[in-house]
Amino acid sequence: MDQFRSLLFTPATRPNRFERALTSGADAVCLDLEDAVAPQDKDRARDEAVRFLAARAKSPVKVGLRLNGRGTPWFDADLQAAARAEADFFMIPKASGAQEFAMLHRALGEDRPFWPLIETPEGLMRCWDIAGATAVAGVLFGAFDYSAEVGCDMAWEPLLFARSQLAAACARAGVQLLDAPPAAVGEPEVLTAETDRSRRLGFTGRACIHPDQVGPVNAIYTPAEAEVAHAHQVIAAFEAAAGGPVLMDGKLIELPVVRTAQRVLERAKGGQR
Repeated sequence: MDQFRSLLFTPATRPNRFERALTSGADAVCLDLEDAVAPQDKDRARDEAVRFLAARAKSPVKVGLRLNGRGTPWFDADLQAAARAEADFFMIPKASGAQEFAMLHRALGEDRPFWPLIETPEGLMRCWDIAGATAVAGVLFGAFDYSAEVGCDMAWEPLLFARSQLAAACARAGVQLLDAPPAAVGEPEVLTAETDRSRRLGFTGRACIHPDQVGPVNAIYTPAEAEVAHAHQVIAAFEAAAGGPVLMDGKLIELPVVRTAQRVLERAKGGQR
């Protein structure tokens, strides 16, 4: 499964930005039919996205499509377009339960993964089932919509409970977890601090809304050389002790520490693009 450190959203009404998005350094690009598109532009956005997906050259960057939500006037047309679109994955807004992904799995095929957005209290309540649903590769936290639904501030502390729940649910299901994109562009220090907080909480990557955000996000989710070297040492020491507890540099190395080291190496491998 492809690991996404960064995912760049691009309005599907702006085809002049599609190629730039692919060369931004993001691990994935998502053509957005939902929030970034005005109601009167939905048909045009859908056509532009399908046309680009059909004509794009082969690239290591995965390109997905964010549909409009179920219950909107545009969902049926989006679903029909998605069935023929050559997208690598589909983002599904306002996921509310695991059952909807069985339907999407049948409608869109068995070989393309889904990324549900958890952005309502109902979605958070059912996030454990959603993360483990059929064909779900990862989850995106929709912090903007969630805070509006709950009536809380778009700040770290009010959203910590939701982020922690999602981190646990996705870890249990063995799927990726992306944090919401930054609320502002042009604040690199805020971007770095927020992204590192999410990484330490258990998120595996972050969404972006501007190409300038991609580099800092990738850097935070790519382990430093010293961190990788230490992870190799931990695993080597554990293996030399035949899988039993062992002291290394005065610190106890046992299975949970080894699992953390393995995750570091997985992140490092994902960062080799």
